[in-house]
Amino acid sequence: MKYILLFLILPLLAFQSKPVITIYMIGDSTMADKSLASGNPERGWGHMLPGFFSSDVVIDNYAVNGRSTKSFIDEGRWDEVLSKLKPGDYVFIQFGHNDQKEDEARHTKPGSTFDANLERFIKEARQKGGKPVLFTSIVRRQFDASGHLIDTHGDYLTATRNVATQMNLPMIDLNELTSQWVRLLGDKPSRKYFMWVEPGTVPAMPAGKRDDTHLNIAGGRAVAALAVQAFKEKLPELVPYIRTYDFVVAQDGSGDFFTIQEAIMNVPDYRKEARTRILIRKGTYREKLIIPESKINVSLIGEEGTVIAYGDYAQKENIFGEEKSTSGSATCYFYANNLYAENITFQNTSGPVGQAVAVLVTGDRTVFKNCSFLGFQDTLYTYGMDSRQYYDNCYIEGSVDFIFGWSTAVFSNCTIHSKATGYVTAPSTPEGKEYGYVFLDCKLTAADDVDKVYLSRPWRNFAKAVFIRCEMENHIQPEGWDNWNKKDAEKTVFYAEYQSTGPGARPAKRALFSTQLKSLKGYSIKDILKGNDGWNPLTDPESLIQTKR
Repeated sequence: MKYILLFLILPLLAFQSKPVITIYMIGDSTMADKSLASGNPERGWGHMLPGFFSSDVVIDNYAVNGRSTKSFIDEGRWDEVLSKLKPGDYVFIQFGHNDQKEDEARHTKPGSTFDANLERFIKEARQKGGKPVLFTSIVRRQFDASGHLIDTHGDYLTATRNVATQMNLPMIDLNELTSQWVRLLGDKPSRKYFMWVEPGTVPAMPAGKRDDTHLNIAGGRAVAALAVQAFKEKLPELVPYIRTYDFVVAQDGSGDFFTIQEAIMNVPDYRKEARTRILIRKGTYREKLIIPESKINVSLIGEEGTVIAYGDYAQKENIFGEEKSTSGSATCYFYANNLYAENITFQNTSGPVGQAVAVLVTGDRTVFKNCSFLGFQDTLYTYGMDSRQYYDNCYIEGSVDFIFGWSTAVFSNCTIHSKATGYVTAPSTPEGKEYGYVFLDCKLTAADDVDKVYLSRPWRNFAKAVFIRCEMENHIQPEGWDNWNKKDAEKTVFYAEYQSTGPGARPAKRALFSTQLKSLKGYSIKDILKGNDGWNPLTDPESLIQTKR
């Protein structure tokens, strides 16, 4: 138990020690976070902004539908932001849409009260050590009869620009950027980014909608991308925190999709010229994920706290009343080549109910970095006979045969944790394969009450497993290796160690059919995984793509 707690606490402490930049956003509906009720597709560009930054940046969005500079102040919203503002925090300010309204509660005049309110935001933010940034209002999508885009903000744009100049602070001319964007798209193509909804297609608005002011999901992402691009010139200090992804998955509506499977199915089939990078924002995604063979060159990047979990197991019945089997129990199926996954926890939540796979991997040239694999029996299924897999700084836990299968796999600097008496690995290495499992500089740990664990037993008779410079606790049995009641397998398996350390390292007592290596010739990561194409996952694995047919 102490090792599980340590595993959970250390990443949390590391995360908390990172510098955190907070960006407060104040503005109107075009910037605001939106309700997700009944499938509402409307998004403010600020709602989508978190998907463009690393987790070192926190977006705290106070923008609200229908607010002007005046009503935002009068309702106490600015005082609430100001009370939280700390030195070094940013305040992104975008108003104008509702300051134009004629009602007394919201109306301000450009060159007068509108300017004064912007100046108040700026002065008071600076007094607290904050960094205010002005944004002009995004464009309204209005074309005249001849197809020309019409400016609807007039002097409010000029006023915002003037205040920025007079008070010497950064300004993102989002109106100019979005106007260019909409103008280039044209009238009809630009509608797909705004709230043009066909009747009967969205439960939140059964009668449909035609709205040229507010953005949908695609529009929110597009406008946020325009803003982020402008940050590179106007706010260069934020550049190190900017991240670029093709798709973002988020449960809070800040992404392109709510589920990872939706994002995967939108990846172009056999995209060979580049990787498709998918950010998975923090949260527990309860889905059975399948990456088909055609979705090659995909990167799954998780934020801290990203979990993919499901609860199938081998004896569980499918819809036809048949047992799902070990292969059918997996939470995630990775069939495509050149998968890269980082900072994700993969979990089978079934508990100790027999075979229950967290991840099944068939694809070749697969890399997992800083990932966790949680389960009991049969946690990680290295399924593909010709699959090469690399696990870097990962955590893998289980009880019986919790790393098993046919593939060639290297585990580097990983923690391998036994939750119960059993066997760490059960390789079924095909006859003639040079390598099976190789563990490099790993730590083998166990729950406090676990004391009888074997390094491996052969699922098939030509099983191969090698432990190099691994630290082993005393839960590892002195003989180390088990023959699974297959005496003949002792002649065909290759079970070996090199410089094992810790109380579980007992070379003199190891099973006689195992080997203590004298040399590491042929056991570099490059040698083990090179195959016929010279693959080397140590060479920026996320940049590597599959280009062959």
